[in-house]
Amino acid sequence: METLKKIVTNQYFPAGAVLTAVLLFWVVGMLGGLSLLNNNQPPLTTLTWMLFVYAAAVLTPLAGLLAAVDLVRRWRRNRAAASAATAGPAVASAAAGGSPHPAQPQDSHAAPGKPQRPGRQEAA
Repeated sequence: METLKKIVTNQYFPAGAVLTAVLLFWVVGMLGGLSLLNNNQPPLTTLTWMLFVYAAAVLTPLAGLLAAVDLVRRWRRNRAAASAATAGPAVASAAAGGSPHPAQPQDSHAAPGKPQRPGRQEAA
């Protein structure tokens, strides 16, 4: 039970589950998942099935692509964090946006009574 709980709470689980469902859908489709159309079914049942398959055929590649991109993004982020942690604290603070140098004074050329608006780097 602990193993199942660990798998479900893993950060890769949602995207992995979506990608698995998409692949399973397409494998079943390739192996004869449209056999419902061969049977003599009422027209409303056939129409409903065809609309479901059409929607799934349009949406599953998009969902699979988003899931794959999310998995790769999480993997790269975790790999970068692990390499930064092993490299040392100075490299980790520089990678996080910190600077090893003390803060520089602001621009002194501005008018004395005029408030300064932060630039692009200061606002971020």
